[in-house]
Amino acid sequence: MELQPRAVHDEEEVLAWTVAVVMRTAVVTIAVDETVVVAWELLERSGSRHLPVVRPDGRCAGLLDRADVAVACAAPAVSLSGLRVDELLAGHRRALVHVEQTVRHAADLMSSTESDALPVLAEDGRLAGVLTAADIVAALAGRPVQKEPADTRPQAPSTVLPGLPPRRGYRGTAVP
Repeated sequence: MELQPRAVHDEEEVLAWTVAVVMRTAVVTIAVDETVVVAWELLERSGSRHLPVVRPDGRCAGLLDRADVAVACAAPAVSLSGLRVDELLAGHRRALVHVEQTVRHAADLMSSTESDALPVLAEDGRLAGVLTAADIVAALAGRPVQKEPADTRPQAPSTVLPGLPPRRGYRGTAVP
């Protein structure tokens, strides 16, 4: 049962909500085999701090943070063209939550893994959205949960870099 947030609610009530009530669903994703340069471009153009990495079947491979990508982009330009996002995931903990789990569970997981965002999986294992610490704080502060209708969600920005042609077969998209 998914609870609908009210204008005024207490901490225990918010922590008992499912992650589905609080998470962001309008997120830009990137394919596991895409380059780090494209990941940076997506983060820059979307203004996001986190970039879910998805496999071709839609299952989540992990979550990249803007800082992770920025550090990787500090490498010499020659090596960046061959560096793939799945290589950045290798050293990451694979913490995640499911849509039916509680906000309390997600907050505990964020605390124990020292992360500020978690990918959220649907029942079929596909990416459903992202839950950030800011989303939890906003819900605790009584701010309305931002849910955009599917037809107005932003699409993945163009990945054409200045001076570079688009990569053939680019598969990064917004979460459906």
